[in-house]
Amino acid sequence: MNTDKTNGSLSASLWNFFASVKLTVGLLLLLAGTSVIGTLIPQNANPADYVRAYGEIVYRILHVLDLFDMYYSWWFQLLIGLLTINIVVCTVKRWPAIWKIVSAVDWKIAALTNRKPLSEYSDRRKPEELDPLFRKIARRRLRKYQAESSPEGFRIMAEKGRWTRLAVPVVHLSIVIVLAGAMVGSLLGFDGFVNIPEGESADHIRLRNSNATLPLGFEVRCDDFNVSFYDTGAPKEFRSRLVILENGQPVVEKDIIVNDPLRYRGINFFQSSYGQMASRELLLSFTSKESGKVYRRNASVGQTVDLPENAGRLTVREYKERYLFRGKEVGEAVLTVLEKPGKDPIELALLPRFPSFDKMRQGDWIIAVEKQAERYYTGLQVTRDPGVPLVYAGFILLIAGCWVAFFMSHQKIVLEVRQSANSSRIKVFGSANRNRLGFEQRMRKLTEELKKL
Repeated sequence: MNTDKTNGSLSASLWNFFASVKLTVGLLLLLAGTSVIGTLIPQNANPADYVRAYGEIVYRILHVLDLFDMYYSWWFQLLIGLLTINIVVCTVKRWPAIWKIVSAVDWKIAALTNRKPLSEYSDRRKPEELDPLFRKIARRRLRKYQAESSPEGFRIMAEKGRWTRLAVPVVHLSIVIVLAGAMVGSLLGFDGFVNIPEGESADHIRLRNSNATLPLGFEVRCDDFNVSFYDTGAPKEFRSRLVILENGQPVVEKDIIVNDPLRYRGINFFQSSYGQMASRELLLSFTSKESGKVYRRNASVGQTVDLPENAGRLTVREYKERYLFRGKEVGEAVLTVLEKPGKDPIELALLPRFPSFDKMRQGDWIIAVEKQAERYYTGLQVTRDPGVPLVYAGFILLIAGCWVAFFMSHQKIVLEVRQSANSSRIKVFGSANRNRLGFEQRMRKLTEELKKL
């Protein structure tokens, strides 16, 4: 028995704890405070940038606290979960009283007429003379009403807006839906990026929060990229023409700019950055050591070109952004294979930054990359948030609930007319659960209208 009492007391304590308004306020303050921190500390930046900005010790502390990706951290999701439980428990606790009012078949008139009337006056006419006049006003002003007669006079009763009592539970429900959408997006969504050169495609992206790769299940190709600049040299607009490929076949094509993304299968492709990179189109120069004459040939990766004077042929095999020569990085390089009649093929590395690099090699020709066309790559932010429809639905419901809660009310009105000597005594009773001052002003106007009858 003691165990049962202890368990019951513990359950009641937990119930009261989660139904506490103080808990709601505390959780909202914590969420607001941590959100401010999230705006002050850049999220999902490069670790090296954090070390330079805060130092190694502070970086490690902030990293342990998940402050570099706080909106996906376990403690931020815990706060959202606690707030959701708090709102649900508060609603459940107050629901029986709210539903009792909404679903009541009738309301107690005596509870209203025992109060002090909002207004009171006398009329020389008898109640039976006033009855049809008051009913006419009731039809026009109150629309739905009930009337009952008695030997002493009559009474007109009206009630409207009982359903507005549901506004608060609806607001609570909308907040829960918004929080649920945020949780769904946090757990099932992703935020990544990908750089795609012009003319190329990608079927994987790199995630920001883990730096891991994620397959898309389809390909994204960049057919074209254009950038325009202001007179100051700052970029004015950059635009990418993207094509979605399914099994190698184009299914969607769109030009995207900043804030005008491409959406496909619930995945958003935002234009976020751009850059220049070396093109596969090359202009090669062949200089004869004997005569000094220079010949030029256009080539591209994977292509074979003939050397001048039938001296052989050169195959452009691969382009590398970083190349090591004798253990040192010398930048980008074009790897080629030189074939001369009667001799074994030779592998050559041509360095665009050092056109005279091939002079060190013994041979009849000096080969160099004279020009390399520049091309752009588009930088795309790739996101997926399956919780967005829930968030939108929650906000719409929240706006509707707040409108009802702040601008509408549950109103009860009683017009009581009783015989008093040679006149009638009229009393106007009324109550509203919100905006009582506005309601009383409307009742005074109703009284003035009754007096003018």
